[in-house]
Amino acid sequence: MTTINHDHPLIYYHGRWDSSPGTWWAGSGFKINALNLHSLIVILGERTTAPFAPVAVSVDNSEFFTMNASAGANYIPLPASTKATASVVRINVEGWQNNRIHLDSIMYNSSKDAILLPYRPSKLAFQFIGDSLSAGQFLPLGVNQAWPFLVGEKYKAEHRINAQPGAALTDIFSYGNVHGVSYQYFRTEDTGFYYTQDHNFTTPWNFNRDRPSATHIVIHIGANDASQGITEDQFVQVYSRFLQRLRKIYPKQPIFVFTPWGWPNEDAPTYYYYPGQYEKIVNARKANGDKNIFLVDTTGWVGMSEVYSDNKHPNVEGHQNIANHFTVWLKNWGLSP
Repeated sequence: MTTINHDHPLIYYHGRWDSSPGTWWAGSGFKINALNLHSLIVILGERTTAPFAPVAVSVDNSEFFTMNASAGANYIPLPASTKATASVVRINVEGWQNNRIHLDSIMYNSSKDAILLPYRPSKLAFQFIGDSLSAGQFLPLGVNQAWPFLVGEKYKAEHRINAQPGAALTDIFSYGNVHGVSYQYFRTEDTGFYYTQDHNFTTPWNFNRDRPSATHIVIHIGANDASQGITEDQFVQVYSRFLQRLRKIYPKQPIFVFTPWGWPNEDAPTYYYYPGQYEKIVNARKANGDKNIFLVDTTGWVGMSEVYSDNKHPNVEGHQNIANHFTVWLKNWGLSP
């Protein structure tokens, strides 16, 4: 077996990793590309979530399957077809919590017959920003079944998902989150840092580590601001300032601002929070000369049959439906898979 350490240049990291290196935020992971690969072992360090962290694995764009990864040696099953061809192995954490894998090293069959190759990322890279409605909370396979992940896969794009269940956009305490997304998005760690004994601090995220830089920014947020009593004027102010900060990082990229698809009800109309305010936010940006910001009206995208009855979050079918709607919207806008 050949062993490479976590700092090997041919390991392609995506998402948010700290210096250990360990993952934060749902969907973070890594990719490797290898020729004649028929044995693969991922060695994880002591900071990996105990007893395990659910991770998703895909080989050569196969459907993802779930493994429970734990500290020590984790054997990755490979299909026989990988032996004589170049193979891309993709691994990401599925959960929004209990989602830390601490990469120590990778072992694979001898370098006499297996050769690591550079992974060539797609030129298309989505950056999704949100809360539980984008993080895959309550879904059996976590973020891998969430609409942002599905959209990224449809477009064969790189996709990074910074979505924190329970978090408001406003920087307030909300459902166990000590910060809002308007703060946490610019940090390496998600809000789980607060409850993590071996890493209870945050560090600034270096956006130069996002390779390639995001080409399209998608935001769906506001449900928890509404439930925490943030007024319409306060929300517009916070969202507008957040967009100003994003524009310093992504000066020309298209930004897609989702309106709420709301909370469906069996015996009452769907409840939409902050009606008219997302339009106000986008129109204000346009009036100030931002020509690359777009409102995505999601009204009617989710009905009662597409949410869990007890918490009104989209179920598996609901997330698939949202992904399909947004794909159609993007096609009409001018971006086809």
